[in-house]
Amino acid sequence: MSRLLNVEEPAAAAPAGPSMAAFLALGFRPLYIAGASWAVISMALWIFSPQLLGEPLTLVAWHAHEMLWGFIITIAIGFLLTASATWTGFNPLHGKPLALLCILWCIARIGFLVGGITGFWIATAAELLFFLGSAIALGRVMLKGRSRRNYGLPILILALGIADLLFLLAVLDGNYIILMERFDLGLIGMATVALLIARRVVPFFAMRMVQGLKIPMLMKSGQAQMIFSALALIAGVLVQITGTPMTPGSGPHLLPLIMAASLAITGLISLGQLFYWKPLAIIRNPMLWILYLGYAFLGIGLLAAAWQFSNLFDPAILDGVLIRTATHVHLIGLAGFCILIIGMLTRTALGHLGHPLALDRSMLAGHWLMVAAVILRLAALWPSSASLHLLHLAAVAWILSLGLYLWRFVPMLIRPRADQPTPAATPKKPAASQPAQAQ
Repeated sequence: MSRLLNVEEPAAAAPAGPSMAAFLALGFRPLYIAGASWAVISMALWIFSPQLLGEPLTLVAWHAHEMLWGFIITIAIGFLLTASATWTGFNPLHGKPLALLCILWCIARIGFLVGGITGFWIATAAELLFFLGSAIALGRVMLKGRSRRNYGLPILILALGIADLLFLLAVLDGNYIILMERFDLGLIGMATVALLIARRVVPFFAMRMVQGLKIPMLMKSGQAQMIFSALALIAGVLVQITGTPMTPGSGPHLLPLIMAASLAITGLISLGQLFYWKPLAIIRNPMLWILYLGYAFLGIGLLAAAWQFSNLFDPAILDGVLIRTATHVHLIGLAGFCILIIGMLTRTALGHLGHPLALDRSMLAGHWLMVAAVILRLAALWPSSASLHLLHLAAVAWILSLGLYLWRFVPMLIRPRADQPTPAATPKKPAASQPAQAQ
């Protein structure tokens, strides 16, 4: 007897609820939440309750470390653990191994905050294992998927971990000058990673979202960009090994000059690439112009760093904001990395979670608040009676920007993709084992 056909329309599937399997399916889900949450918490502590920071990693050292290694690099690793699944067809980390990596990250944040020498070393060990685990996971899928163009990424992640260790050892030595020089190593290393990622994905995103837009690959300029940024990083390492002075007024020296020239060329290449990316074609699309703006600031920040490291100018003549260490740090770290980050956090999360590639009001407000935080913080660098007020306003704008992101995206990040059927409608299959879709 033949089966009767069911002609009734299926009931509308209820929205999927929170799922631990979905939450740990890809690296961006827990690490975007962790990094953005810590950015809010750590900024509030640094600006409004610095007395809560414990030794030995305290005050400026804690703020610099947690912004770069605790927030910016965490977001970058979350992105790479997700993008590598698209590039290779293999998910580098999911489920319990990804949860373990996140636990190591949490131990590091708590240890550095609570303080004490024991907590410091526990946090250091956990953070180094976090970098090592991330690099191994990335290296494994790069080799398995034969993604030759990305073989250098695991090495860069290890280099960022080594720079982290050098910075933390300088904390124990108590030498502020060496501390900031080693921070600059981490900053340049992260700039190398950011340039590599952004040069690939920003034009790709633009061509997907703007009909008829064609952007050249710029392979030669990209290779030159990587060579000179790597040369700047090598020169910086040699500065540390040889003990070459880099403080303002110490005069020009060969290694810092090589470092400065390499950074200047890298920055100029970055700004030149923007011209070929046809910025006027995307000016009305906030999901794209935020990425272009961050990339532009990254190039400007590298030029400011070149100015700082060259030591060709007499501090007595050029006193003020132009030769302050904080200038290039905030141009690269805040205006460059963080504007890129708020754009990437939104664009990649929407794409990988199966939502329309469009900003709602809260997302757009988050973009503008991050831009406001950058403007206010850079303005606060200029010595004036308003500097402290500008600093506080910048912190509030920062907290609101990332707070809005968390409010809007955490419910998405802990649930299955919006375009996937509910588990009851399909046979059970571990979502974590599926490679990420190209977004």
